[in-house]
Amino acid sequence: MSDRPLHIAIVSWEVSPFSKTGGLADVANALPKHVKGLGHEVSVVTPYYKQIAAQSLPVTHLGDSVVTLGKKEYPIRFYRGELSEHSKVPVYFLAQDELFTERDRSFGYPDDNLRFQVFDRAVFLLFEFLGHIPDVLHCHDWHTGLIPNYLNCEYRKNPLWRDTVSVFTIHNLLYQMQGMWFNLPPEKRDQGRGLPPVDTATIRTTNFALRAIKNADAISAVSVRYAEEIMTKKFGEGLDGVLRRRQDRVFGIINGIDYTIFNPSFDQHLKIHYDWNSLDKKAENKRLLQKEFHLPERKDVPLIGMVHRLTEQKGFDLIMEIFPVLMRQQVQLVVVGGGDRGYVNFFRQMAKKYPHQVAVHLEFSEAVGSRIYAASDMFLMPSRYEPCGISQLISLRYGSIPIVHRTGGLADTITDFDPRTGVGTGFVLYNYTGPDLIMAMTRAIETYKYPRVWEHLTWQAMRQSFSWGLPAKQYVDLYKRTIAAHHALE
Repeated sequence: MSDRPLHIAIVSWEVSPFSKTGGLADVANALPKHVKGLGHEVSVVTPYYKQIAAQSLPVTHLGDSVVTLGKKEYPIRFYRGELSEHSKVPVYFLAQDELFTERDRSFGYPDDNLRFQVFDRAVFLLFEFLGHIPDVLHCHDWHTGLIPNYLNCEYRKNPLWRDTVSVFTIHNLLYQMQGMWFNLPPEKRDQGRGLPPVDTATIRTTNFALRAIKNADAISAVSVRYAEEIMTKKFGEGLDGVLRRRQDRVFGIINGIDYTIFNPSFDQHLKIHYDWNSLDKKAENKRLLQKEFHLPERKDVPLIGMVHRLTEQKGFDLIMEIFPVLMRQQVQLVVVGGGDRGYVNFFRQMAKKYPHQVAVHLEFSEAVGSRIYAASDMFLMPSRYEPCGISQLISLRYGSIPIVHRTGGLADTITDFDPRTGVGTGFVLYNYTGPDLIMAMTRAIETYKYPRVWEHLTWQAMRQSFSWGLPAKQYVDLYKRTIAAHHALE
């Protein structure tokens, strides 16, 4: 395996701080910087959305090209910026007015398949324009899923691209294309054969994730356990069969978090900074949040935080089921996040019904989220399934003890606390049921009554390290192994 520096292109439909709806944006920001730190050349490619154009970023217009699908042409402009002032990682923005730059949102349109098919095609035009073909196209999420398809079925015939390999990372297999894959009648579902279709009617039914899995040189999932789970019928979202057929190409690499951003020692959203050696200052953050949300300022009552998108996946059905029992305990709950209307209405009603125990901020706010991580004693995350999860990793560093369901990345990162040995970093429910959840929460609440035990648990949790250092090395190893396997087939 060669030790020469590689040129890796990381392609993502969202990249923090330019565009962000979820954790993928943070991955697409942190991973390139850490891979570059290992001595490799890295570039990032993402669409140029309206909200990015509005930021007046210092970008350079490099040139133009045209993507042709069927009989229609889509003019593309190439811009170059930098991921951050210090990283010097180039970010290439692909602008297309009709599909991206004149749209108010980054996704959620009935022509999302068409939009990202044009984007995926334009990635190849970008690097040919630059005259610098990458060794690896690392494609994140379904939106980039046609890149491995185009590479394998068309561009490999071009000597320029013959040695390039593709890695496709699955962040959440539920999402495979515009809309939900299971809403399509079986007879209309994409079989993933050959090149992607170019007629408008068929583009709408193209399954990007399926085509990526069939064509990528390597497939990674965002935790070891999730890589195993997606090859089962329960978690495979209809693609478990094709994943099992390619299981020798499927790998699990857990995401890290960027401790230069998520760190209570210098988080810009906190008035009072702290670390594992100054937990009294964490208690002051709790008092300030209780005051902010008009909750009784009580140190003896555990404050439970939730910073999530309000969706079924995150376990909100279970939480609703056990809520009356939970409210009979001496606890406070603060919820931040937007999402499904039914859950939003439920928590709005609960805040009115239990004003001394429940407080809500029912839209996503990074600033409020940081204050909740810092203030809360416990962090509730009983996801039905969780490919990786970033929130529980952040909560560990902020000393908010996770209460989680043993699935996916939650199983890989949180160990159940044993009060007899003092070993563990959270409280785990092993079965996805209401009684199991209330039992895990009761264990946490009872443990909180012993301040010295709780302080040890908090100190232990905060000292856990899930930085990007190890995952970046694992990805570089995967890139090299994938290149070696590709060359062996030639």
